[in-house]
Amino acid sequence: MPFEELQGLDSTTNLGNLCHWVSGHPHSKGMFPDVQSEDGSHHCASLDRAAQGPKEGKSKGQSNRLAYTVTDIPPWYLCILLGIQHFLTAMGGLVAIPLILSKELCLQHDLLTQSHLISTIFFVSGICTLLQVLFGVRLPIIQGGTFSFLTPTLAMLSLPKWKCPAWTENATLVNASSPEFIEVWQTRMREVQGAIIVASCFQIFVGFSGLVGFLMRFIGPLTIAPTITLVALPLFDSAGDKAGQHWGIAFMTVFFIVLFSQYLKNVPVPLPSYQRGKKCHFSPIYIFQIFPVLLGLSLSWLFCYVLTVTDVLPTDPTAYGHLARTDTRGDVLSQAPWFRLPYPGQWGTPTVSLAGIFGILAGVISSMLESMGDYYACARLSGAPPPPKHAINRGIGVEGIGCLLAGAWGTGNGTTSYSENVGALGITKVGSRMVIIAGACAMLLSGVFGKAGAMLASIPTPVIGGLFLVMFGIITAVGVSNLQYTDMNSSRNIFIFGFSVFAGLTVPNWANKNHMLLETEIIQLDQVIQVLLTTGMFVGGLLGFILDNTIPGTQEERGLLAWKHSHKGEVDNSQLISKVYDLPFGIGTKYCAVSWFRYLPACPQKLPSGKKMDELKAAGQESSVKASLERDSEIGADTRI
Repeated sequence: MPFEELQGLDSTTNLGNLCHWVSGHPHSKGMFPDVQSEDGSHHCASLDRAAQGPKEGKSKGQSNRLAYTVTDIPPWYLCILLGIQHFLTAMGGLVAIPLILSKELCLQHDLLTQSHLISTIFFVSGICTLLQVLFGVRLPIIQGGTFSFLTPTLAMLSLPKWKCPAWTENATLVNASSPEFIEVWQTRMREVQGAIIVASCFQIFVGFSGLVGFLMRFIGPLTIAPTITLVALPLFDSAGDKAGQHWGIAFMTVFFIVLFSQYLKNVPVPLPSYQRGKKCHFSPIYIFQIFPVLLGLSLSWLFCYVLTVTDVLPTDPTAYGHLARTDTRGDVLSQAPWFRLPYPGQWGTPTVSLAGIFGILAGVISSMLESMGDYYACARLSGAPPPPKHAINRGIGVEGIGCLLAGAWGTGNGTTSYSENVGALGITKVGSRMVIIAGACAMLLSGVFGKAGAMLASIPTPVIGGLFLVMFGIITAVGVSNLQYTDMNSSRNIFIFGFSVFAGLTVPNWANKNHMLLETEIIQLDQVIQVLLTTGMFVGGLLGFILDNTIPGTQEERGLLAWKHSHKGEVDNSQLISKVYDLPFGIGTKYCAVSWFRYLPACPQKLPSGKKMDELKAAGQESSVKASLERDSEIGADTRI
């Protein structure tokens, strides 16, 4: 392409041609990587930034630092490896929930059933993640078990009716295959399932009816900031307990993750690759930037295995550092079947009680508020615009469907967005939702292959603790970063944020220590009060919401103007929102495009003069793709990040 022709190029329709011309130039190979988007179009990451101009480049600082944005499709091998990394990141929480519930379900001496519960929660989490990424909020966010449901579940199982018989606490008296023992734990599981199924219907209604989207007009940075911050801050105790099982192993994990993600992120590693024109050659890949969590976990896990084989770590279960061994759950690996497909109703027909429903409803409310905060954090870290109301409605509704599926399959828990995986986006700088789809497939496979789930469940506790130290720190910082939209020179805003966060830490701490003072002699009401007052994100988020909407302040002072226009400067913000958050497979545009479709709260609104815009966009993509195909036989896609 002659240089004179470059002056007449349109920055949107012919960017793919320019990308290939520059990439094919002998003095510029590797300078402008050609990235494929979900719609099949190609674009240059560097040229996209240059096309925005200096002003837009500053406003898109977060997006510019991403290796892949939400709509990009990395090479298949990167999708698989990054997906496994997200699975490993979520696995700590996924495994912890069945293990915590096992005692109240009378399963503390039945390791095989615990392994089945772990496989089931893996399998259901994979299904829920696929539903959320494809049809829900459509952001790269993992779905899994929620700790918000643990408190009401444990409260329900602590009732006199459901307390475990004394003989189930004696390992010598437990016969895991006896019908009597199976009936003991399955009746409790079916009670939990019924409560979760009924409570999930409330969440489905709130999401798809549009009530959540209606409330979002009153929610701004001063509500989101304390909510996200208090997702991670109260977990310091859990992270400390896990890391405290062996601080040396935990800090080694932290050291590896920080080393790879911060100090070595700009160091390329030459790896063998194959391209049509070049055959086998070495290409520089920024592997430390892409896989810091996976590399850190793997090295720490391998080191623990060496210490276990050499018996450096103590074998006494009561000794400090014993949980750093990789064989503490070796019985699960040997007893777990190679293949087992979880199915709905595998523990029997669920039962329902009023006490359980009210308690789980409180967990649902807390989970919804946490998820809304996660959506905004995930959008910021994946280079997407803030989610519109219809996307939030769908996200909450699909999470309700996920809770319904979790109750039907019998995980003993619900489902929610995983904050630790939102933190992983900030470390890896890869926000592609195709990576999350690959992670969901890894969950499904681990749920089907029992040996794989049992093996992954053997990650030492202090390694998970070290991972939590890094991830929860990032989530806290993401929450605080939402204050950049507000005027923090305003005493009003300083008071709202400071008071909300401090109260979100103080009230739950007091409620946990003085729960007897909150008793009303109505069990159902006691459970609701206990769950709400011990959930820091609910207390802090509710206070931030009330104070921000009642204390006088201008739109600019509250950060609402900057919040709404945070992505102003895009070539076409409406097109970007449509590309990220519209339903897939042409639903609502090519198919099912009925006139009343756009009036549903969970369905996207049509863009003004959208037909013309779509035709122009399609024409530009067609010319770009055509030019790309003509050169693909000579020029391979550059994998440099």
